[in-house]
Amino acid sequence: MKQESTHDYVEKLHDTQKKNEQNKKRQGNGHPEEKLPNNQ
Repeated sequence: MKQESTHDYVEKLHDTQKKNEQNKKRQGNGHPEEKLPNNQ
């Protein structure tokens, strides 16, 4: 595995956190009524 610089690591970490945050919003975490309805 290639050694990453700390800066690159932190950049990637922040990117991941941002994506997680957006996914949480999209899935209405803790607020089922905010979740998009599933087609059944």
